[in-house]
Amino acid sequence: MINREISSRLAAGHGRRVTQLAEAAARWGGHVPEDPGITELADLLETAAADAPDRPGHTARTLLAGAVEDLRAAARLGGILPAVTLWHLQRAIDQEHTAHQQRTVPAQRQGHDR
Repeated sequence: MINREISSRLAAGHGRRVTQLAEAAARWGGHVPEDPGITELADLLETAAADAPDRPGHTARTLLAGAVEDLRAAARLGGILPAVTLWHLQRAIDQEHTAHQQRTVPAQRQGHDR
């Protein structure tokens, strides 16, 4: 019974994170297919990383590249290690979120500098 509960929670967490990453890929301009896989999301964020401006320091490009690495690791693990897969998915979400914030904050600062 305990294993089934853990498996159900891990599956639900996996689904939520994939949905969050699909929304993130769309936010970066990617055309997200219905019910995307982790590899498809990695490809979309990789394209976004290539298109992101390259600036010194922690850039959106660098963060997105990190998210892509975590997605590729999660795809390789598949269902073998669900908890580790979730960790990689969450890291990808966190890195994309920070990249998105970095993309929008400089634009907001420019508006205040005028």
